[in-house]
Amino acid sequence: MISSIKQSPSSFTSTDFLSRKRSISRPQFSPLPIIKNVHNGFPNQSFSSEKPLHVASIENFAILKKTQHRKTECQAYEADRSRPLDINIDLPDDEAGLEAAKRIKIGIYFATWWALNVVFNIYNKKVLNAFPFPWLTSTLSLAAGSLLMLISWATRVADAPKTDFDFWKTLFPVAVAHTIGHVAATVSMSKVAVSFTHIIKSGEPAFSVLVSRFLLGEAFPLPVYLSLLPIIGGCALSAVTELNFNMTGFMGAMISNLAFVFRNIFSKKGMKGNSVSGMNYYACLSMLSLLILTPFAIAVEGPQLWAVGWQKAVSQIGPNFVWWVVAQSVFYHLYNQVSYMSLDQISPLTFSIGNTMKRISVIVSSIIIFHTPVQPINALGAAIAILGTFLYSQIRFRNIVELGNVGSEISEQKCQPVS
Repeated sequence: MISSIKQSPSSFTSTDFLSRKRSISRPQFSPLPIIKNVHNGFPNQSFSSEKPLHVASIENFAILKKTQHRKTECQAYEADRSRPLDINIDLPDDEAGLEAAKRIKIGIYFATWWALNVVFNIYNKKVLNAFPFPWLTSTLSLAAGSLLMLISWATRVADAPKTDFDFWKTLFPVAVAHTIGHVAATVSMSKVAVSFTHIIKSGEPAFSVLVSRFLLGEAFPLPVYLSLLPIIGGCALSAVTELNFNMTGFMGAMISNLAFVFRNIFSKKGMKGNSVSGMNYYACLSMLSLLILTPFAIAVEGPQLWAVGWQKAVSQIGPNFVWWVVAQSVFYHLYNQVSYMSLDQISPLTFSIGNTMKRISVIVSSIIIFHTPVQPINALGAAIAILGTFLYSQIRFRNIVELGNVGSEISEQKCQPVS
């Protein structure tokens, strides 16, 4: 390649070449490289210092690379600042769809919870009217729930809890309170109308605040105490105007409220640092309550009375009575299970609202099905009591939010059985 290049007749020195090289101005920046006479080749096969073909090409290509790089950065900046992105983002629609699906799911949980609770109360009242043995009826309810949970654990439908001796030790006082509350509520429904029992049971928040205040020393803001006035006043008005009032039924509902308050207090203390889920906690609670209740049920009522009462009920009702007993026992566990499933999806405030609406549905349905006579003043007392319960749940939750204990309240309420 070097041998094919001939010098021009005009001679030059190395000093002359260097001076001319310094006098050449820097090429202007251009988006395209400046290449001259590429297709013409070298006509005179001479090399001239004024046409540095090889050097100009390298320099200009390097300039091109830097210029393109700067241009790309500028376009990205302009696109970020002033140009709209041509991308279809459907995130809002997807979020709206997920929110709608969640609301539908919660609505199904609530509807199922209320329906199962209504069915349980109806069949429970039918069984108690034909077979007035509340101790045995309560025992069968706990036995059915325990059996269902054992089957679900054995078939791996639900994961069995990992427990130890300390767990059952702390669960024992909770089970004692739960047993008393469950039996007392069943005794109440065996003596009075279902609607009256649930009106009195709507006063449970008043017992909760009073016990927490005077026994535990827990202070509440003034609005919480004021919300108890319609609860207490409504329950008192309903009790005074109840046409079929019975002191045993009234005291049973009151004892049930008090027992469930202590059950919840013991449950909060026993579940601190415990990893057992709410549903398994309730299953263990039912099993331990069953062991506690069975000997007392045998001592209070006994197999001889049960046999006589069973034969009488079957002779009067027929084979359907057996179905009633099975239904009330199974539905008692199912409505509690669905309530826990609902609590896993919603906040405690929404759950308390749902629990209030559940009690209304039970009261209204029982009045319609059993044709319970209700005076207007009695209905007014029930409405005031239930409204007070709703106001209490709203005010109590706001107080929890202000104190910053929402997370602990959720975890505690998930371990509290539904009454």
